[in-house]
Amino acid sequence: MVRVTIDERTLEVEAGSTVLQAAERLGIDIPTFCYLKRLPALASCRMCLVEIEGQRRLQPACATAITDGMVVHTNTQLIDETRSSMLDMLLANHPLDCPICDKGGECELQDMVMAYGPRASRFRDAKRVFHSHDIRLSPVIIMNVNRCIQCQRCVRMCEEVVGAVALGTVEKGMDTAVTGFEGSLASCDQCGNCVEVCPVGALMSFPYRYKARPWDLVETDTVCPHCGTGCQLTVGTRKGEFMRVRSKVEHGVNRETLCVRGRFGLDFVGSQDRIKRPMIRRGGVLVPVSWDEAGDYLRRRLSAVAGKVAGGLASPRLPNEVLYQFQKLMRTAFRTNNIDCSSRWSTPFDALGPLVASFYTRAPLEEVIGNDCVLVVGGNVTDENPVTEYLLRDCARRRQTGLLMLSARPSRLDADARAVVRVPPGGEAQGLAAVVSGLGAAGQALPGDVFADIGVKTGRPAAAADSDDPDRLAAALLEGRSATVLVSADLLRSPRARATLYQLNNLLQVLRALGKGLAMQFLFDRANQLGAWDMGVLPTALPGLRALADDAARATLERAWGAEIPSEPGADFDAMLELCNGKRVGALYIAGSDPMMSCPDRKFVQRALRAADLLIVQDAFLTDTAGLADVVLPAASYGEESGTFTNNEGRTQKVCKFRESALEARDNLAIFD
Repeated sequence: MVRVTIDERTLEVEAGSTVLQAAERLGIDIPTFCYLKRLPALASCRMCLVEIEGQRRLQPACATAITDGMVVHTNTQLIDETRSSMLDMLLANHPLDCPICDKGGECELQDMVMAYGPRASRFRDAKRVFHSHDIRLSPVIIMNVNRCIQCQRCVRMCEEVVGAVALGTVEKGMDTAVTGFEGSLASCDQCGNCVEVCPVGALMSFPYRYKARPWDLVETDTVCPHCGTGCQLTVGTRKGEFMRVRSKVEHGVNRETLCVRGRFGLDFVGSQDRIKRPMIRRGGVLVPVSWDEAGDYLRRRLSAVAGKVAGGLASPRLPNEVLYQFQKLMRTAFRTNNIDCSSRWSTPFDALGPLVASFYTRAPLEEVIGNDCVLVVGGNVTDENPVTEYLLRDCARRRQTGLLMLSARPSRLDADARAVVRVPPGGEAQGLAAVVSGLGAAGQALPGDVFADIGVKTGRPAAAADSDDPDRLAAALLEGRSATVLVSADLLRSPRARATLYQLNNLLQVLRALGKGLAMQFLFDRANQLGAWDMGVLPTALPGLRALADDAARATLERAWGAEIPSEPGADFDAMLELCNGKRVGALYIAGSDPMMSCPDRKFVQRALRAADLLIVQDAFLTDTAGLADVVLPAASYGEESGTFTNNEGRTQKVCKFRESALEARDNLAIFD
């Protein structure tokens, strides 16, 4: 620890801390433009200059490391004059168009000028003008380069955090301009993080442009409904209508960053293509009816099919509370365990259950990826969990985490990885088996019976991947004291999912035998997939991932629910469709899911859904699946009901309501009741 005195207040901080970090701990405000916590200090804007006793010149607080006994002053006449001069130079070429700038009211330059700036400018020359009109760089990003103050936040965020390298600078000195390649963002992710960090109105969101002022917005903190990373975001509404999405500095797992889906993919909540009233099928056509009439129709039809089996499919994008009530309804009212939460794969829970029970790590992602090695297995993190990709890149570059990739698909993270094992599609199991063999060959500390024990438990593939790369990956795992395995949900959709899960189990057991600190998480591409499992929306598992065959667990729930639970294992969704084609399903209840769109064999799904005696669809939109239904129940969409999501970390976060439901749509829980 080192001691520092700032404005006559003394503090002890860790060696290597900067003056700016120490000042923040003391609650002393030092202005900055170019500084971002998650990026190395640039010290280019010169707004954070401070006086340090014993040094002749002012020093940048963001880049000056504290030495023991240092004495710092942040509010002297010289500092005030310097800050005022810096702002005067920025304003010399900055257009005075605040009344029409989207950043008005939340502009950092406005705030700085009010707090530290001159009351009159010394410059009388004409202002520099790059372009007389705004440039639309992409479908969602528009730029007014005349307003740019050259803080470089956008360029560095794009390159160092997102990894897209879509923005750069041209020219030099006062003519320096930020732009994309040939005036476009050809390699852009459209994530809008550059817009988020821009301190002025140089980079703007095109969908939000000229729609509202910040003081007109009602802002609600909630959780993204897309992938399982569970990013915190802030939704702005005006008069009940959706306006924009922002993120907060150092807030949530995402730490201010969002992907294109999180920032620009929530406009569906304001869509006019909503189901406005309940509908029932008459004469082969869906016709709108009242809720009472729909209820009477349902009761009659359900009575007619009471002798046949039922099945239920719920979306993993629904809140935990809705999912719990759905599986309870299916098990008690419909008397079936034919329940599933994904139309895109049939989870081999006999292999998945033991893996989750033994190794799944419910801990913050930042802590999990801070291990010495992080192995990403399968999929493409860039596509499936973009913000997780940003965090992994940050760990690889700044914390020296050993990033290892084993997948059939290339990823932007490959450039930052120590070892990349490329396997053929579906070859992840053999690649993992080769890594396990490499660990066995190199790890002298393994007990002699470890591999025999694993072989008895799970079996091994006949041949490993014909490559030397797995040996490099195994060597990297051996070097580290701790390891994290991140598994793409893409692997659960593979016909070889069971073999891959067995080999993951093998790998984790060997690493444990080697004494490594272990962590394992799935990278789900649905916001509440882990929550759906936890809530028991599975054919062979009860809430809490308790086995359906567990008599004690079943008895506990029966007492709580006041109803008997069937003991026979249920069918997953693939098996339900087969039952439908066999004319054995009386009622099929689908809540929030669209298997017609998500299943690979559309014609097979269509035949099966039409073969069910009664198809009930509960959704916010008239999807292709809803178009085949006998009864359509209009449900609240995301943002129209409160609840919770469980993200990949196992963190349960509140999803908040920020708008009213469309017309006669009801909350999902109200429909179940």
